[in-house]
Amino acid sequence: MDHEEIRQICLGHKGATEHCPFGPETLVFKVMGKMFALLALDEIPPRVNLKCPPELAQELRERHPQVLPGYHMDKRHWNTVVADQGLPGGLLSEWVALSYRLVVLKGLSKAQRQALEEG
Repeated sequence: MDHEEIRQICLGHKGATEHCPFGPETLVFKVMGKMFALLALDEIPPRVNLKCPPELAQELRERHPQVLPGYHMDKRHWNTVVADQGLPGGLLSEWVALSYRLVVLKGLSKAQRQALEEG
């Protein structure tokens, strides 16, 4: 999976936007102003930081060598996923969707969630 494929997966979620607040080498994906993914454009293979429930974050790290504690993030709630050939693409899509849902359900107010649904 390449950078553009990961970018398209992230932008495929309702209300998702991309920004470069840390410089041109890192894309930040947000929903309603809340971050759900960071994609390092200067890394090969691509690396993406994704939000994850703490109990699942640790389990994924133990099961998949491509899943590491979140680089420069709260390591209890974020994983860095190395999108190399050993990782099935479907898993990465699932984890992006999980990160997005966590932000929508726990990071947005009821009014923001309603606006997202209506928009």
